[in-house]
Amino acid sequence: MYPDLVERFIRYAKINTRSDEYSSTIPSTASQVEFSKMLAKDLEAIGLSDVEHLTETGFVTATLPSNTEDEVATIGFIAHIDTADFNAENINPQIVKDYDGTDIVLNKEEDIVLSPSVFPNLKNYIGQTLITTDGTTLLGSDDKSGVVEIISAMKYLIEHPEIKHGKVRIAFGPDEEIGQGATHFNVDHFGADFAYTVDGGPLGELQYESFNAASARVHIKGQNVHPGSAKDKMVNALKLAIEFDEMLPAEQVPERTDGRDGFYHILEINGTVEEADLNYIIRDHSREEFENKKAKMQMITDTLNKKYGDRFTLNLKDEYYNMAEVIKDDMRPVELAQKAMENIDIVPIIEPIRGGTDGSIISFMGLPTPNLFAGGENFHGRYEYVSVEAMVRATDTIVEIIKLAAK
Repeated sequence: MYPDLVERFIRYAKINTRSDEYSSTIPSTASQVEFSKMLAKDLEAIGLSDVEHLTETGFVTATLPSNTEDEVATIGFIAHIDTADFNAENINPQIVKDYDGTDIVLNKEEDIVLSPSVFPNLKNYIGQTLITTDGTTLLGSDDKSGVVEIISAMKYLIEHPEIKHGKVRIAFGPDEEIGQGATHFNVDHFGADFAYTVDGGPLGELQYESFNAASARVHIKGQNVHPGSAKDKMVNALKLAIEFDEMLPAEQVPERTDGRDGFYHILEINGTVEEADLNYIIRDHSREEFENKKAKMQMITDTLNKKYGDRFTLNLKDEYYNMAEVIKDDMRPVELAQKAMENIDIVPIIEPIRGGTDGSIISFMGLPTPNLFAGGENFHGRYEYVSVEAMVRATDTIVEIIKLAAK
């Protein structure tokens, strides 16, 4: 039904489009610019209209014109082109046909194995075709699966003009993984009534609740002297960093939470005796608990500054908020997607995202944007994989949403 889907995904996945949170450019990496230019050409090649590479934001947008005289809502579909902070150089996708439920050797030389004993969800894909990594990189299914599924759906509708549909807008943007791309998205220019990000995980996911998110950076000033004469003089910034982290709630970490539980997640600790830096993310579905977590970080900073004499500097930055606060007032996209999945025998799984999407930002710009599944599992690392059959079903869902909206 979508003959180019696998070839296009592998071709796109091989291209390094990793974003860089320390960059000051838009997009954050030159590789995303080049990939966007290529995408624009591909969208023109399949016959989409109004193809634009918006250099000031990094987004590529295009239109599938309406082919009906009926008044139909304009629907948008959005995916991101960047990949996360894991090795993305020399990506070499592997195809595993008719998966039999046993261990998959990703890399024999380095003894890297994708095993259902560690990742039991693999058992859901027995008999299917999987695309995996070679164990040394991520795959980039997050979110090149979504990119390919949107393009495949548009190509299918262009090739089947007998299927009536309204106007569809698509957008592919940069820097989602660093929480920056959607901040530059132009909702008015996009011109949709509502939209979807195609950026979820396994079959059937339909999400309109996300975390509230913030970053927290802690800089610590120590005082270094020769250890032989350090008594009552040395202030070890690394020891202070450890003390700061130990004052956070031990159970509120990603590895000990699930569902709607929030967490503090330490990403990096760097430093010397003289100075040190801690890099955290803060997440919670509840806005009240989210604010409490930020307040906890500030309280620890204030307490340790009082104890040690203003050696701690805390920089808190909100990244995005729970999109349910907006979408609950306009549930059309959720209800439409739910009905579309049911029409094609997919059971909708409506659960909060333990993460965020571009929709978490775009929804607060006035465009309700829930999240659809894209089919991948184990994002952001060497054990990432995606089912071809799940990608096909995601594409089916996009097509069915568009068809259903026109009826």
